[in-house]
Amino acid sequence: MADLFDSGDAAPRPDPQSEVNRPLADRLRPQSLAEVIGQAQVLGEEAPLGVMLASGSLSSLIFWGPPGVGKTTIARLLARETDLHFVQISAIFTGVPDLKKVFEAAKIRRQNGQGTLLFVDEIHRFNKAQQDGFLPHMEDGTILLVGATTENPSFELNAAVLSRAQVLVLERLSLTDLERLNQRAEQELDRALPLTPDARDALQEMADGDGRALLNLIEQVAAWKVDRPLGREALAARLMRRAAKYDKSGDEHYNLISALHKSVRGSDPDAALYWFARMLEGGEDPRYLARRLTRMAVEDIALADPQAQGICIQAWETYERLGSPEGELALAQAVIYLALAPKTNAGYMAYKAARRLAKQTGSAPPPKHILNAPTKLMKSQGYGDGYDYDHNAADGFSGQNYFPDDVPRPVLYQPVERGFERELKRRTEYFANLRAKRNS
Repeated sequence: MADLFDSGDAAPRPDPQSEVNRPLADRLRPQSLAEVIGQAQVLGEEAPLGVMLASGSLSSLIFWGPPGVGKTTIARLLARETDLHFVQISAIFTGVPDLKKVFEAAKIRRQNGQGTLLFVDEIHRFNKAQQDGFLPHMEDGTILLVGATTENPSFELNAAVLSRAQVLVLERLSLTDLERLNQRAEQELDRALPLTPDARDALQEMADGDGRALLNLIEQVAAWKVDRPLGREALAARLMRRAAKYDKSGDEHYNLISALHKSVRGSDPDAALYWFARMLEGGEDPRYLARRLTRMAVEDIALADPQAQGICIQAWETYERLGSPEGELALAQAVIYLALAPKTNAGYMAYKAARRLAKQTGSAPPPKHILNAPTKLMKSQGYGDGYDYDHNAADGFSGQNYFPDDVPRPVLYQPVERGFERELKRRTEYFANLRAKRNS
C-alpha cells in the first residue's frame, strides 16, 4: 500500500516546466528526517530511531501504523542517512523468485562494501514460509529489513522475525500535524486555500490522520475557482457524495409516512390511526408499516418506555402469523400504544452526537489502560497498564477514563424527566457525581 510521500527508487528529476504537474505529495516529500511531520515518539533525540542514528547502529525494524503516516518516507530517509542502498518491494506483488533476486543483488553489494536497506511494504501479506526466508539474510547482515504493516505484528508476523526486529509504532497524524502539513502545502502552492477557518478544520478532519489523504484533498480544493472562501457545509457538499433523492413518483408515499410518524411523535392517537389507515387503503405493505413503527419506538419513545419496542416487534410477528386483514389490527394497536407512550429523543440525540464525535476524532485509539495485552509486544507498548477493575472498587465503580486520551470527555446522553427515563436520569447523575468525586 502506498504511504505518505511514497515513490520508487531514485529517478531523474522532471524539468522545471513540469513541476506543476507533479502530485503535491511528491513535491512535498521530505528530504531529511528533520522535515518529517509527526512521529516524534520514534524520531526524537531520545526516541528509538534518534538513539540508533546517534549511535550509528541501526537494527531491523517493523513500522506498525495506519496508512499515510510516513512509514515509506522514514524508511527511505533512514537509508539515505546511513548510506545504505534502498530497495523497496511490496508483499502484494512480490513472489519467491523476486525475493531471491533481491537477496542475490544485496549479497553482491555487500561484497562491494555497501549494505542494503530492504523496505517491505505490507509485510504482513507474506505467508509464514516467505517470512522465514528473510531470516538468514537478516542474521548474516546481507539486508537490514524495514517492514511496514497496518496490521498487529503480534498476530501477523512470525515470532522469529519479531525477535530479530524492533517494532516501532507510528501514530496517525494529529490535527496539529495536519495543520503543519496544510501550511507547508500552501507554501508550495504559493497561495492559501479558499476555505474559512471552520472549513479548514473540517478538511483536516476528513483526512482522518492520513497525511497523503490530506494532500490529495488539498490538491482538489486548490484547483477550485471560487470567488470567496468556502464554509464547512460548502466544502462537504463538494467533497462528499450527496445522498440520492427520492423519485417524485413516491412523494405521496413519503408524505403519508411522515404524517403518521409526526402524529405518533405528537401523541395524537386519532391522527396516527387516520394516517395509518390511509396508507393501508392506498395499498401499502403492512410489513413496511411494521418496520416504520418499530423505528418510531426506537427513535421517539426509546428508554422512556422500554416496552414500546417489544410491543412493535410482537405486533409485527402477529401480523406475520395472522396475515390480512386481522393482522393489521395488531399493528393498529401498536400505533395507539406508541402515540400514548411517554416520548424522548435523548437516546437518538446521544447516538447522533456520538457519530459526529466519531467522525471528528477519526481513528483516535482507546486509552491503553483499557486494552487487553495478550502478547509480550502489546504489554511492552503499555497495553493494560493502570486498568482499575471496577468490581474491586468502592460501589463497583472506578470512575476511570474510557475515552481516547486526546478527546475531552463529552456528555452525549441527556435523559429527560419522562417515563422510565426519569430513573435513568437519576442514575446518570449519580455516576457523574461519583466520577467527579473519584477524580478530584
